[in-house]
Amino acid sequence: MEADGAILQDEDYAALAEFRFALRQFQAFSSERAARVGLTPQQHQALLALRAAPAEDATVGYVARRLLLKPHSATGLVDRLEKLGLVTRHASATDRRRSQLQLTLGALDLLAKLSATHRDEIRRLRPLLNQLLARFA
Repeated sequence: MEADGAILQDEDYAALAEFRFALRQFQAFSSERAARVGLTPQQHQALLALRAAPAEDATVGYVARRLLLKPHSATGLVDRLEKLGLVTRHASATDRRRSQLQLTLGALDLLAKLSATHRDEIRRLRPLLNQLLARFA
Protein backbone atom coordinates (compact mmCIF):
# COMPACT_ATOMS: atom_id res chain seq x y z
CA MET A 1 0.00 0.00 0.00
CA GLU A 2 1.26 3.47 -0.81
CA ALA A 3 1.12 6.54 1.40
CA ASP A 4 2.34 9.81 -0.06
CA GLY A 5 3.91 7.90 -2.93
CA ALA A 6 6.04 5.65 -0.69
CA ILE A 7 5.48 1.95 -0.25
CA LEU A 8 5.25 0.95 3.39
CA GLN A 9 7.69 -1.74 4.44
CA ASP A 10 7.46 -4.19 7.34
CA GLU A 11 9.76 -1.95 9.38
CA ASP A 12 7.39 0.99 8.83
CA TYR A 13 4.53 -1.01 10.32
CA ALA A 14 6.77 -2.10 13.19
CA ALA A 15 7.79 1.51 13.86
CA LEU A 16 4.17 2.65 13.85
CA ALA A 17 3.18 -0.17 16.19
CA GLU A 18 6.03 0.63 18.60
CA PHE A 19 5.25 4.34 18.55
CA ARG A 20 1.56 3.75 19.30
CA PHE A 21 2.54 1.31 22.05
CA ALA A 22 4.79 3.93 23.67
CA LEU A 23 1.96 6.49 23.51
CA ARG A 24 -0.47 4.01 25.09
CA GLN A 25 2.03 3.26 27.86
CA PHE A 26 2.28 6.97 28.62
CA GLN A 27 -1.52 7.28 28.59
CA ALA A 28 -1.79 4.35 31.01
CA PHE A 29 0.82 5.99 33.27
CA SER A 30 -1.06 9.28 33.12
CA SER A 31 -4.44 7.68 33.82
CA GLU A 32 -3.08 5.83 36.82
CA ARG A 33 -1.46 8.96 38.26
CA ALA A 34 -4.67 10.97 37.80
CA ALA A 35 -6.69 8.22 39.51
CA ARG A 36 -4.30 8.31 42.48
CA VAL A 37 -5.39 11.89 43.17
CA GLY A 38 -9.07 11.24 42.46
CA LEU A 39 -9.27 12.58 38.91
CA THR A 40 -10.29 11.02 35.64
CA PRO A 41 -7.82 11.39 32.76
CA GLN A 42 -10.22 13.84 31.11
CA GLN A 43 -10.46 15.97 34.26
CA HIS A 44 -6.68 16.03 34.50
CA GLN A 45 -6.38 17.06 30.84
CA ALA A 46 -8.96 19.82 31.30
CA LEU A 47 -7.08 21.23 34.30
CA LEU A 48 -3.83 21.12 32.33
CA ALA A 49 -5.44 22.85 29.33
CA LEU A 50 -6.88 25.58 31.55
CA ARG A 51 -3.58 26.08 33.36
CA ALA A 52 -1.77 26.54 30.03
CA ALA A 53 -4.45 28.79 28.49
CA PRO A 54 -4.19 32.56 28.34
CA ALA A 55 -6.74 33.91 30.88
CA GLU A 56 -9.03 35.30 28.16
CA ASP A 57 -9.18 31.87 26.48
CA ALA A 58 -10.03 29.89 29.61
CA THR A 59 -13.63 29.08 28.70
CA VAL A 60 -15.76 25.98 28.27
CA GLY A 61 -15.34 26.40 24.50
CA TYR A 62 -11.57 26.33 24.91
CA VAL A 63 -11.79 23.14 26.96
CA ALA A 64 -14.00 21.62 24.26
CA ARG A 65 -11.49 22.49 21.52
CA ARG A 66 -8.42 21.33 23.45
CA LEU A 67 -9.99 18.03 24.52
CA LEU A 68 -11.78 17.44 21.20
CA LEU A 69 -15.19 17.41 22.91
CA LYS A 70 -18.61 18.60 21.90
CA PRO A 71 -19.59 21.80 23.79
CA HIS A 72 -22.23 20.05 25.93
CA SER A 73 -19.68 17.40 26.98
CA ALA A 74 -17.18 20.09 27.95
CA THR A 75 -19.89 21.88 29.94
CA GLY A 76 -20.58 18.69 31.90
CA LEU A 77 -16.87 18.19 32.50
CA VAL A 78 -16.45 21.74 33.79
CA ASP A 79 -19.59 21.34 35.95
CA ARG A 80 -17.99 18.29 37.60
CA LEU A 81 -14.69 20.12 38.12
CA GLU A 82 -16.61 22.99 39.70
CA LYS A 83 -18.41 20.57 42.06
CA LEU A 84 -15.03 19.13 43.05
CA GLY A 85 -13.88 22.65 43.96
CA LEU A 86 -11.21 22.71 41.26
CA VAL A 87 -12.65 25.35 38.92
CA THR A 88 -14.62 28.55 39.40
CA ARG A 89 -16.64 30.45 36.80
CA HIS A 90 -16.63 34.23 36.47
CA ALA A 91 -18.51 36.44 34.03
CA SER A 92 -16.24 37.80 31.33
CA ALA A 93 -15.42 41.49 31.68
CA THR A 94 -15.85 42.00 27.93
CA ASP A 95 -18.82 39.70 27.25
CA ARG A 96 -21.16 39.02 30.16
CA ARG A 97 -22.62 36.01 28.29
CA ARG A 98 -19.27 34.23 28.49
CA SER A 99 -17.81 32.64 31.59
CA GLN A 100 -14.11 32.71 32.27
CA LEU A 101 -12.81 29.66 34.08
CA GLN A 102 -10.23 29.84 36.82
CA LEU A 103 -8.42 27.05 38.62
CA THR A 104 -8.67 27.06 42.40
CA LEU A 105 -5.62 26.90 44.65
CA GLY A 106 -6.40 23.24 45.28
CA ALA A 107 -6.43 22.55 41.55
CA LEU A 108 -3.16 24.40 41.06
CA ASP A 109 -1.52 22.36 43.83
CA LEU A 110 -2.86 19.07 42.47
CA LEU A 111 -1.83 19.95 38.93
CA ALA A 112 1.68 20.99 39.99
CA LYS A 113 2.26 17.58 41.58
CA LEU A 114 0.79 15.68 38.62
CA SER A 115 2.71 17.75 36.09
CA ALA A 116 6.05 17.24 37.85
CA THR A 117 5.49 13.48 37.77
CA HIS A 118 4.48 13.61 34.12
CA ARG A 119 7.48 15.74 33.18
CA ASP A 120 9.77 13.21 34.88
CA GLU A 121 8.12 10.35 32.97
CA ILE A 122 8.49 12.20 29.65
CA ARG A 123 12.15 12.80 30.42
CA ARG A 124 12.53 9.09 31.14
CA LEU A 125 10.80 8.20 27.86
CA ARG A 126 12.58 10.81 25.77
CA PRO A 127 15.41 8.56 24.49
CA LEU A 128 12.91 5.90 23.44
CA LEU A 129 10.62 8.46 21.78
CA ASN A 130 13.54 10.07 19.96
CA GLN A 131 14.63 6.64 18.73
CA LEU A 132 11.10 5.81 17.56
CA LEU A 133 10.65 9.17 15.83
CA ALA A 134 13.99 8.79 14.07
CA ARG A 135 12.62 5.64 12.42
CA PHE A 136 10.21 7.88 10.48
CA ALA A 137 12.88 10.21 9.09
